Amino acid sequence: MAETTDRSAVLYAAFLGGDKGALEQLVIMHGDALTRFAYCIVRNDAAAEDVMADTFATLIVRRKKFREGAKFRTWLYTVARNRAIDYVRKYGRQRTLSGLENVLVGMNGEDALLARQRNETLYICLQQLPEQYKEVLYLNYFDGFSVKEICHILKKNEKQVYNLLSRARSTLKEILVKEGYHENE
Repeated sequence: MAETTDRSAVLYAAFLGGDKGALEQLVIMHGDALTRFAYCIVRNDAAAEDVMADTFATLIVRRKKFREGAKFRTWLYTVARNRAIDYVRKYGRQRTLSGLENVLVGMNGEDALLARQRNETLYICLQQLPEQYKEVLYLNYFDGFSVKEICHILKKNEKQVYNLLSRARSTLKEILVKEGYHENE
């Protein structure tokens, strides 16, 4: 493997070399974010956790080296997306509105209540978006992936991703306005 500053790639290479603790580190680093991403697709907390576990199980069983020059995190999210899509094909989608209690961390009092209400409104509106819009918004805003990384994960070109982001933002804005959420809130 070429010299890299990608800590996840280094840990994965160590795991492939026999270091079991490296896999634990990867789960700690990426597990929660992968679960949230999978939730956007499967819409069920337990199923999202299963998809996350299945993603890491895929790494253990297949022990596949990812393409040199690619970012490990991008590759990991691609595997997770594929596992989530497989889950939906097999079991269908399930809708739940749980997990909101984990959105706010470290806030107290009135600020926390207002933030929780805004986040609940945003969450409910996000759930009304088409799947591809939810995925692209989540990857860009919640997980901080660049457009190029999103292209690899979603298997789309840059123009398609920019178009998806633009349409997703406008559609979300329309839904938020319809729900009574205003930009100054």
